[in-house]
This record gives sequence, C-alpha cells and structure tokens, in this order.
Amino acid sequence: MPLSAQPVLSAPPERVDIQLGERSYPILIGAGLLDDPASFAATPAAASALIVSNTTVAPLYAQALRAALANRFRTVHLLELPDGEVYKNLETLNLIFDALLGHGSDRKTVLFALGGGVVGDMTGFAAASYMRGVPFVQVPTTLLAQVDSSVGGKTAINHPLGKNMIGAFYQPQLVVCDLGTLQTLPPRELSAGLAEVIKYGPIHDMAFLDWIEANVDALVARDPAALAYAVKRSCEIKALVVGQDERETGLRAILNFGHTFGHAIESGLGYGEWLHGEAVGCGMVMAAHLSQRLGGVDAAFVERLTRLIERAGLPIVGPALGADRYLELMRVDKKSEAGEIRFVVIDKPGSAAVSSAPDALVRDVLAQCCVE
Repeated sequence: MPLSAQPVLSAPPERVDIQLGERSYPILIGAGLLDDPASFAATPAAASALIVSNTTVAPLYAQALRAALANRFRTVHLLELPDGEVYKNLETLNLIFDALLGHGSDRKTVLFALGGGVVGDMTGFAAASYMRGVPFVQVPTTLLAQVDSSVGGKTAINHPLGKNMIGAFYQPQLVVCDLGTLQTLPPRELSAGLAEVIKYGPIHDMAFLDWIEANVDALVARDPAALAYAVKRSCEIKALVVGQDERETGLRAILNFGHTFGHAIESGLGYGEWLHGEAVGCGMVMAAHLSQRLGGVDAAFVERLTRLIERAGLPIVGPALGADRYLELMRVDKKSEAGEIRFVVIDKPGSAAVSSAPDALVRDVLAQCCVE
C-alpha cells in the first residue's frame, strides 16, 4: 500500500503494550519524547538514576534525558561506555557495576539505557544482575534497537566463542522510542536497522512485507511517516510474539530469522567488522535459500527478499569464512541442540519454523551465497 495510506504519528505518542502479567510494560513511540518529562511518568520512584550511554550518543542526547528526569530523581548520574560491538563484553559490563557501586546505588536505583542495541543489552544485563535485579528503562536511539533489541527483555554480552551467549531474560519497565533520534543515524546504521524491520514480513506478516517494498526508498530517505509506521508495526509484531513466549521456548525463536547465519558472520569476522543488522540481512538471504531447499518457498520468493534486502543498503553476499568455519560457529548458536544446528526457516510466506538441515544442504547454501 502507498505511504500516504499510513497515518502520521502525532502527540500524544503511539503506545504498544507488552502483555506479560505483572511484568507488562508500554512502548511509547513518537517524536520529541526523549526530552519530555511526561514520557517517563511511569518510571519507578527512586532517589537516584544512572544513564548508561556511549561516547557517540551521550554528547547528542544525554543532557536532554538528564533534564527530563530531573524532577523524578534527586541525582541522575551518567556513564559513557566506549562505542561498538567489540566492547560488548565482561570488561565493559564491569564499568556499569563500578559506577553503580561507586555511587552507592541501591535496589531502587533506575538504569536508563540510552543508545543502540549494545548499550541496551549491557544495561539490561547489568540491571538483571546488580543486587539481583534493579529497574531499568530502554531509551533506544537506533532503528535496530527501536524495532527489535530494546523490546522483549533479552539482555546479554558476547563471548569470543559466541554472540550473546552470556545473559538473562529481564524486562524493562518502559521503552521510549524517540523517532527524532533516527535523523542523526549514519546511513550504515539506518540500513542495519532495516534488516530487523524486513524480517517481520517473511516470518509473520506478508502485508507488512508488501508495505516495506513499496516504501523502502522512503525509509532509506528517513521519511518521518514511513519510519513511524515501520517502528510501530515492528513493535506490534514483536509484542505479540513475546507475549506468547517470553523465554523463547517455542514461538519466539522465529524472531531469529537470519540470525544463525548472521551471528556466524559476526563471530567469524570479529565483532564490529560487520554491523549486526548487516550480518542479519545477509543471513536472511542465506536462510531464504535454505528455506527454498527445504520446500518452504520458491525461487521467486528468494529473489524478492534478496532484492529488498539489497535495496535497503545491506550486503547480500556472505564473507569467505569457509563452510567448515561457518558450521563450527553455528553449532554454538543458542538454538543448537546436542550439537545439531537449528535454523529459522520460512515454511510458507508469512510463517516461520525452527528446523534442522543436513550439513550438505547448508554447505550448498554457503557455496551459493558466499564469496569464494
């Protein structure tokens, strides 16, 4: 459907609720939310707060967030972490604990994750661990974080042997998606976020995939109405899935479409060489080819998805790690069972499932989708 058919968000912000009983929380979506005290009215009362950000995002938005929180907390501290996936590790996580302990933070101290997926994941993991659990709020500033990583309570750090292998399920109290922050994203970061938007179509909502195809150029151009709809619809789909399977015992695994291949790319190249969304985009191409070989989709669907991923500015050819290395890395993926790799595949357009596949079939996919 054309972009003009979609409503433009206006004040008050749009709201999507994650329904998890006593752990339920809202996602607020709109422009100008980050510096509006009303956005944080549901934040738990406490004497102090800690904003965790990074050296790229903090200079842009930390003071505005600090001012918005000034009436709710007696003290608002700021911690700037180094920027990049390469720092999503135990050493950097300890910097958050150092700050909390150094400020004498108690069990009511609220953490605010101001940044992209790396900041959000580490802040959430720190909140889950400090004093066995303190409240935290997600304030995502990248498209990828707004449509995926800030929502659903997955928190983790990386290990040299595997991505996101050390972490916890721990839900935030609130997610505040200020669409204005997307205007400062580098083009490469915006494209990385589009990978996580695109994935929702093949796994759940083909009408949304149609819409993305019709509006991908507007999304790349940062059209406010296009971005607003993309963030809202993505959050609605993720909220629906997480509400049914919080801890990824079944349905939630479909949200990892493209991620088994993608995580292998990230680990194999070294964290940060490719952005997470770039690896996922390429991983979706590989997963689509595997889905075709397993009988779920036809060649036309694979071509359609590949062209859309390319139009979003994402890589569609994987790096030459070698099939043996890919398989080795994928065997330590979180979905693997007893050494058997489990892939998210499309069993029909708009529907996904978790499946195993013979190594020979995976090798064929890698041979077709990777540089020699």
